[in-house]
Amino acid sequence: MDIGSAILIIGFAALVAAFFLLVIGLVYSELMNSDIPRGVANSGKLHMVHGLFVGMAIVGRILHRLGICHQVTFIRWFVACFLTRLKQVPAGLRVKDMKFSEVPVRVYEPTSVCDGLRRGLVYFHGGGWVLGSIDSVDEVCRHIAKESDTTVISVGYRLAPEHRYPAQLDDCEAATCHFLSVAETEFSVDSNRVAVGGDSTGANLAAALCQRLARRENGHLPFPRAQVLIYPALQMADFNLPSYQQNHAVPILFRGRMAFYFLQYLNGDMSVCQEVLEGNHVPIELRSRYEDWLSPSNLPPDFLKRGFCEPPAAEYDAEVYHTIKAGLEPEVSPLLADDSIIQKTPPTFILTCEYDILRDDGILYRKRLLDLEMNVTWQHVVDGFHGMLNFFNQGWLSFPSALRVVDSAVDYVKTL
Repeated sequence: MDIGSAILIIGFAALVAAFFLLVIGLVYSELMNSDIPRGVANSGKLHMVHGLFVGMAIVGRILHRLGICHQVTFIRWFVACFLTRLKQVPAGLRVKDMKFSEVPVRVYEPTSVCDGLRRGLVYFHGGGWVLGSIDSVDEVCRHIAKESDTTVISVGYRLAPEHRYPAQLDDCEAATCHFLSVAETEFSVDSNRVAVGGDSTGANLAAALCQRLARRENGHLPFPRAQVLIYPALQMADFNLPSYQQNHAVPILFRGRMAFYFLQYLNGDMSVCQEVLEGNHVPIELRSRYEDWLSPSNLPPDFLKRGFCEPPAAEYDAEVYHTIKAGLEPEVSPLLADDSIIQKTPPTFILTCEYDILRDDGILYRKRLLDLEMNVTWQHVVDGFHGMLNFFNQGWLSFPSALRVVDSAVDYVKTL
C-alpha cells in the first residue's frame, strides 16, 4: 500500500469516527432534554428505545442536510429494515394484501368456524400522518383479529409530506366504504357490526371519518358500529393543556413534535411551529368558544396534581391563522366539532395513557360525549406512555404493558 492510499484510508476512518462522535454527542444532548417519570412502565427500557429513535432521527437529519435523502425517507427505511419483523402467520388466521378502491389494505380473517356473520374492524395506523404502515401494526391487527374473532382491515393510507390533508382521510373513507359495501358478500362480515379505529393520528382519522360520514348521512351504506380511539390526537387548538405541560418531554412523543406532525399533515409550513405552540393561531372569537370544550376545569382533579400553570395570554396572529386554518376544522380537530355532529357519531371506546401529551385530548372528548349522553367506554393506563402499541410483540423492543392496551381494545371489540 502506498502512502497516498494509507492517508485516504486514515482520512476516511477519521471522518467516520467524527460522524459517529457527532451523532453520539447529539443523542446525548437530546436524551438530557427528555423526562421519563418514575411512574412510567419499564422506564429504563424506554430510555434505551428513546435513544435509538433519537439517533435514527439525527442521522436522518444529517443525511437530509447533506442532500443525500429526505429525513423521513431514511426513518421509514430504517424502521422497515431493522425495527419491523413480519412473522409467519399463526394458525387460525388468514392474512392477505389487497386493494380497496385503489387503497392498499391487509385483511386478517379468523379461520375458525363462526355461526352466522362475523364482526369487522377497519384499523388506521398511527405515525403522525408521516410515518407508520400496514406492517407497523401487523402484530396488533393479528392479535385483535384472532383474540376477538373479528375480521380486521388494516388501511395503508397515503402519507405526508408526499400527500397532504385530506388525502389520508380520503383514503380511509374510500377503504372503509368499499369494505362496508362488500363485507357480507365477500368476507362473511355483518356490515352493521363494523367498527373503525386506530392509534394516535390513526385514531384522529377514525374520529374524523365518523364525523364526515355523519355529516353526509347518505344512507346508502351502514354507519360504523363504533369508533375505537387509542390515545387519540383530536385537536390542534391548544398545545398547553395540562398533559402537554406535564409530559412535554416524555418519549416517544414530545410537545413540539406533535405540532410538527399537524403542520406536516396540513401544508408542511414549519415557520409557524412556535406560534402554533404558543396558541397565536387561534382567533379570539374562536378561543372563547373552544374554552367550553378545552378548559382544564373539564378534567378530573387527579389529572392536575402533577402541576399545571395557566399559560400566558396568546397574541393572535392573523397570518398564522390563515396558514393553519384547516387545522381548526373538525376534520383535523374532531374535538372541536359541533354538538349536532358529535351526537350522530357511534358508541366510542377511548384509551388514554397518563404519561402522554395527548392524554387530555381523549379525556376531554370523553367529557363532550358524556355531556351529550353518548355511549362511551374509557380505559386509562396509569403507567402508560404514548406509542406503546408500536412495541407490542416486537421481540427485544417489546413492552409487556403494551399487551394491556391491545387487550383493552380486544375486550371492547368483543362487545360489538
